[in-house]
Amino acid sequence: MAEPQGEERDRLTRRRDEIRAAHLRPKVDRPASSARGVHHVALVVEDVERTVRFYQDLLEFPLTDMFENRDYHGSTHFFFDLGHGNAIAFFDLPGVDIGPYAEVFGGLHHLAISVEPDRWAHLKAKLEAAGVEVAHVSGTSIYFRDPDGARLELIADPLGEMYGNVVL
Repeated sequence: MAEPQGEERDRLTRRRDEIRAAHLRPKVDRPASSARGVHHVALVVEDVERTVRFYQDLLEFPLTDMFENRDYHGSTHFFFDLGHGNAIAFFDLPGVDIGPYAEVFGGLHHLAISVEPDRWAHLKAKLEAAGVEVAHVSGTSIYFRDPDGARLELIADPLGEMYGNVVL
């Protein structure tokens, strides 16, 4: 797949500008969100223990709970603390052949997790030492895949900011 170039890229830029002009309100004019935060993001995994080792031991996100999934008997639903009341959750689907991870419309492209700059450098070094392929995108952002192929980003920018832009 090739990135759009020339006239096609210009057309996409104009369309983005139109959408921004029609829908993006200045911060002072925005209503409060009806949501109070992300309770958890849930991903499907193949191997529960491998996932626990990756997220708790390598990334240092504490495992906070584990129980049978209410939607699929025999499945394990488990959670890790991402700080500030946020969690990432996983469940396995024993007996279901779901195939390899795939990025599809409506699916997960990546999950960006904010960490303090010193923790970012520490975790980047741990990932590299563990042989995890890391794409260093900027001085504050790295991308890598978890054991099941989900793309993750560790970003050292503060919550609500990205590459010097306030996004909240």
